[in-house]
This record gives sequence, C-alpha cells and structure tokens, in this order.
Amino acid sequence: MQNSTLKLSWSMQKKPQLLSFIKFKAMTTSTSEPMPTPSTNVPFRNANNSAVYANNREIHALIKSRNLNSALALFHDTPHRDTVTYNLLISGHSRCQGAPEQGLGLYADMGFNGTRETSTTFSSVLALCTNSGLYREGFQVHCRVVKFGFLSNVYIGGALVDLYVHAGLIGKALELFDEMPERNLAVWNVMLRGICELGHVEVEESVDFFYSKMVLDDGVEPNGVTFCYLLRGCANRRLLHQGKKLQGKVLKMGLVESNVFVANALVDFYSACGFFVSARKCFEAIPVEDVISWNSMVSVYADNSLLCDALELFRFMQLQAQRPSVRSLVGFLNLCSRIEEILLGKQIHCLVMKSGFDEGSVYVQSALIDMYGKCNDIESSVSVFESFPKRTLECCNSLLTSLSQFGAVEDVVELFGLMIDEGIKPDEVTFSTTLKAMSVSASRNFLSSQLLHCLALKSGFAGDAAVACSLMDAYSRCGHVELSCQIFQTLNSPNAICFTSMINGYARNGMGKEGLAVLQAMTKKGQKPDSVTFLCALTGCNHTGLVEEGRIVFESMKSLHGIHPNRQHFSCMVDLLCRAGLLYEAEELLLQAPVKRDIVMWSSLLRSCRVHKNEELGTRAAQVLVELDPDDPALWLQASNFYAEIGKFDESRQIREFGLARKMTREIGRSLIEIKQ
Repeated sequence: MQNSTLKLSWSMQKKPQLLSFIKFKAMTTSTSEPMPTPSTNVPFRNANNSAVYANNREIHALIKSRNLNSALALFHDTPHRDTVTYNLLISGHSRCQGAPEQGLGLYADMGFNGTRETSTTFSSVLALCTNSGLYREGFQVHCRVVKFGFLSNVYIGGALVDLYVHAGLIGKALELFDEMPERNLAVWNVMLRGICELGHVEVEESVDFFYSKMVLDDGVEPNGVTFCYLLRGCANRRLLHQGKKLQGKVLKMGLVESNVFVANALVDFYSACGFFVSARKCFEAIPVEDVISWNSMVSVYADNSLLCDALELFRFMQLQAQRPSVRSLVGFLNLCSRIEEILLGKQIHCLVMKSGFDEGSVYVQSALIDMYGKCNDIESSVSVFESFPKRTLECCNSLLTSLSQFGAVEDVVELFGLMIDEGIKPDEVTFSTTLKAMSVSASRNFLSSQLLHCLALKSGFAGDAAVACSLMDAYSRCGHVELSCQIFQTLNSPNAICFTSMINGYARNGMGKEGLAVLQAMTKKGQKPDSVTFLCALTGCNHTGLVEEGRIVFESMKSLHGIHPNRQHFSCMVDLLCRAGLLYEAEELLLQAPVKRDIVMWSSLLRSCRVHKNEELGTRAAQVLVELDPDDPALWLQASNFYAEIGKFDESRQIREFGLARKMTREIGRSLIEIKQ
C-alpha cells in the first residue's frame, strides 16, 4: 500500500490541479470515518430499501434499452438512491455514449451525499475516463482507489492498467500490472494490447514472456483475443518467426477453425510480412460465408497495391453475395490515392453511395476526400466534404491535407478557422498541416505562427513531434530561429525528423556551424540521419561558406552512413564550391553527378564563372545550358550577360537577338516583406 502510494506521486506531478469533483469528494469524506471494505455497499442514509430496489430495476431496464435520458429523469425525480443507483448511471454513460462530464458529475454527487464508492463504482468511473480520454481525471480516481484500499481488486487493477495503456504511459501500466496480486485473462489481454499494438515494448520479447508468465506462472489460458493482439504485434514489427510460433499454438488449440478473428489475424500477419501465398492459404481455410475474411483479404491486396488481385477477389466476393465493408472500400480508395487512379476511385465512390457508407462511416468519408485530393481533383474533394451532413475532425483533416498538397494554402488557413468556429477541436494533424501551409504562404507572418503556437499549447499538442517540427519550420521561416531552438530543446525525445527540422532552420538563416553541431548531437544520440538531413546540413554549409565542413559531410554520407548522394546533394555541393571560387573542382564533381546535364548545376557554375571571370569554363557552361533547354529565356539571358561581362559583346548581342526572334519573355518576380510596426 505504501509503495503504491509513493509510485503514484510521479503521475500526479504531471497534473497537479485537482478537478472540482475530486475536491468535493475530499471535502465530504472525513479521514476519521471508517473505510469500507471492497465488498461493502453503503446505501443512502434515508432511502427506503424496497423503493431503492424498484428504482434501480427500472433504471437498469432503461439503460439496457439505451434510454439514458429517461433513466436520468427517473434518477432526479426520486430521493431513493444508493450506491447501486449511481453505479448504474455512471456505467450507463459509458455504455450509452453519454456526456462523460455528466457521468463524472454523478460521481461527485456521491461524495456530496456521503455515498461511498464500491469496486463497481471505481471500475465504472475508470472505464468512463478511459473511453472518453479524460486521463487526468482517471489519475485522480487512482488516488481514491489507493486511499480506500481497492488496489488489490483484480477488476479495478485491470481498469487502471487499461487507463494508463490508453494514456500512452506503458511503463506505469507495467508497474501496476506487476504489482497486482492476481491477474485474470482480461487483465492480461489489456496489457498485451498495450505491448503489441502500441509498440512500446519489444514484441519479440513479449511473445515468450506471455507464455512463461501467463500460462506457467499465473495459470491463465490464452484465448482468441490474446492471439489476435500478439499476431497484430508480430505483424507491426514484421516478426515472421515469432508469428509462425504463434500460428503453431493456435493450430494446436483449434482456434483457427473456431475463431474467425484469429484466422483473419493470421491473414493480416502474413500479408504484413509480404508472404501473400501464405496469407491466401490462411484465407482459403476460412469458411466462404464469413464476410469479414473476404473484406480482410481484399483490403490486404489493396494495401499492397495488388490492384488486379484485389479487383478479382472483390468481383468474386460480390458473386458470393458478400457485402463490402468499410475496410475493403477504404483499402480501394487508399490504393486509388497512391496510384492516382481517379476513374476507379469514382467507381468506388458510386459503390460507397449505393452501400450507404458515404453517411455512415467517417473513415470512408475521409478516404474519399483524400482520394480526390491526391488525384488533383480538388473541386471534387471540396464537393464531397460539403455534401456530408456533419463535419468531423477526420474529414476536416483530410481536406486540409488535400488543400495543402494542391497549394491552396490560404484555403487551409480559412478551413482551420471554420473548424474553430464550428467547435471542432483540432488535433496534432490539424496543427501540423495548418502550420506547414501557413509557413509557405505568401501572407505568412510571425504573429499568426505565435497564435497557432498558443492554441497548440492550450490544446496539449505542442509536445507532439509533428507539431513541434512544423512550429520550428514556421518560426525559422520568419527569421526567429531562436524560438525554433527553444521548441527543440523542450522535446523530451526528439526523433530524426525533429533534428532535421532544426538543422534546416539553422541552414535557412545562414547558421551552418550551429546546424553541424545539431547533426553531431543527432548521431551521438543514436539517431540515424537520412538524405534530407544531409541535404539540410549541406545547405547550411553552402549559405555560410563552410567548404571544408561541406566536403566532410558530403563524403561521410556514403562512407559512414551508406547513403548515396542524389542530384540535390551534388547540386548543393557544386554550388558551395562555385561560391568559394573552386570552379574546376565544381565541374569535376558535376560530371560525377547521377544527372550530368542538370540545368541547376550548370547554371550555378556559369554564374560563378561570371563572378570569378573564368572565360574558358564559363563558355563551356553557357553552351551546355542553351542546349539543355532552348525554350527557357532565363538561360539565354544568363548566357548573354556572361558574354557581355567577359567583353564578347557580339556573342551577347547575337544571343539576345535570337531570343527576341523567338519572342521569349521573362516572367517578372515579386517579393513580400513583413514590416515591424
């Protein structure tokens, strides 16, 4: 008991504020009163037992028929209440998807009336907090559990483990799990779900761990749900050997024939590992009349871009009078998005409307918006969004992403404002997409980035890696790289993308040395830089003139990290050498590039030849450039200026006359600046 209380202090330090319903309960509960035992039911003091029993039966019947409002009306009309009454209504809010705040209000009302909690009370309240995402309130209920000695109850312990698993605190969940004196099958399944599906612990270790601990130590026999979670974990980590061991166990227990979910989990496992023949064999062993298996296999083919196989199986599925599900339709729509096959996407859209999924499934709705957006039909994407009777967060995020990819950044900001006006709470995807769009917008400003940052902090998403990277990018584009650095330093465990964003921010602001320091810190922390990371580091060297450092970074890509430089890396390195006046070395490196006749690199070389008055090399570069793209007026103008610079005015005039004869016109550039007021 003492150890459990001490360990809980870590959780409560994260959320120091106590909500009103906990405060009320603490005020109404005196420590001098005797604590109830877990099996004690303390009725309301003035309640008539027979009347209370009758009311409870009626409330139970109403909740069972999912008529929560009538049950609440009966509750408020009668003074006859006891612990069971409150337990029924609190659990009813979770079962009937009622307002979670209202359910917690009933829990507070128990404290006002002096009605003590039972094990059922705690289980119901914790389930309500878990299902509604009210983790902070759940942590406070945990304190009440410890105070009244219910921590050893297996059902409450399982509910607490489930709470911490959903909150992402898998370490705390494992602590509670290990401290439980008794663990049943439900508790084991909750813990295995957190380990395997959320991926916080190595699944390869957990497969052997579950068998030795669960079966041998606790004497708990696994069921189909257990194997579904374990197979899902093996599929996520592509653990073929471990998955085959699990298949041997389920075959031995006869679960493949008796449990269709386990059979489908095997199909998903083999498809995730890329063994489609084995996946098809597992599928063919399932009875034909099982619609889940058909949709699962169709989705597997679609997810792996096997369009012909998916369509063939889908056609045969319809011949067998099997109805398509959300999973198969979403799989097809996602496939159409990847291969930009809008014609097939429109056919699937028609099938969606015939099946009634266009109004009944938010997953199908968001997949439709995404499909049209990825196929560059943004008008249809907006039209689909506007046709839905109710706007959801998922659909808004899909449209935000589609608009951002299409380049309609002003519309992204406008849609974000519409979400706020309509009371749709943004999530990490919303903030990340909006910040990215705002940072590349022509009308971007520092104040807008600050406003979004404040909103992200208030919503609790500022610590998300994607949101943090978008914030760093937005601030660095506004010239406030010091704020990007502050955000980076607040991250507990920055990933490779976070390091890359910080390096890019320094590079954008001409701080190449600082970017190289971040790259060095990145490798020391075991994060593996990718091609984008090196491109950002080389860009920083280019903008700062760090020639020797740029050479070291460029050479280390292949020698230390096994990354072959692409066209962009060569272009950046050529430009760095050109700016430093090392023109012949730049030409030599240019000829080693994967694309030797690249306009950007030759243009950079010609520009530097003009600056450093290198007639020989510049003449070669000018000839190559005009041959590469004869229709680009900017290249002809650059070549003409070079010849004029070195005194060859006849060649310069000839090039200009040739451009005028072809009626070439150069587009006028425009720039915007932000003036501090």
